[in-house]
Amino acid sequence: MRGESSTTTNTDAVRPALDRESELWVERLHRDHPRHGETVARLHDVLLRIAYHELSRRRGLLGSISGPEFDDLAQQTADDALVNILRKVNEFRGNSRFTTWAYKFVIFEASGKVARHAWRTHPPSREALTWEQLPDALASAPGDRLERQEQLSALSAAIGELSERQREVFVAVALNDVPIDVLALELGSNRNAIYKNLFDARRNLRTRLADSGHPVLDEEQVG
Repeated sequence: MRGESSTTTNTDAVRPALDRESELWVERLHRDHPRHGETVARLHDVLLRIAYHELSRRRGLLGSISGPEFDDLAQQTADDALVNILRKVNEFRGNSRFTTWAYKFVIFEASGKVARHAWRTHPPSREALTWEQLPDALASAPGDRLERQEQLSALSAAIGELSERQREVFVAVALNDVPIDVLALELGSNRNAIYKNLFDARRNLRTRLADSGHPVLDEEQVG
């Protein structure tokens, strides 16, 4: 007869032991802890510093935002990250330090806010093909307009044969330089799914171009 221990998995038994600092964070962030308020305020200060750092790294996508508006965006980022951390603190498993785990919430919030701002203030076209960006990349010999036109025609036809989602992603990312994070938010998707759509689109385009007598030697030639 097999013992019960051989058939029952105790997840607590395999959970990593928390380092003392992480353990204190988790204990004191519980609402009934006497130092809850103090710890929440301290955590918010940490998150706010991270928010400023992460938003500063993405300033290129924030345009003219500065001063009080930038401060407000950092505050919103820290606030939203804090709310999510407090809601999920019981899910912390100790696979990293608590502050490292918390850092990821700020990165997520900062990325989302920057992407939404970029899309709202400079909405790029996801549908129109910006062909003027392509001839130099596609033409095998500079000045060969006929060959360029044939290649562009073949590429246009190949794009038209992609699935609707592959076509939308390829046109947005490869031709119109829409950031992956921005497109994922707009489509209600995620980075991994967008990357998969883009990979499949490029693979299908290379196959169709080769079949039409226009083999692509460099993947960058189709985005």
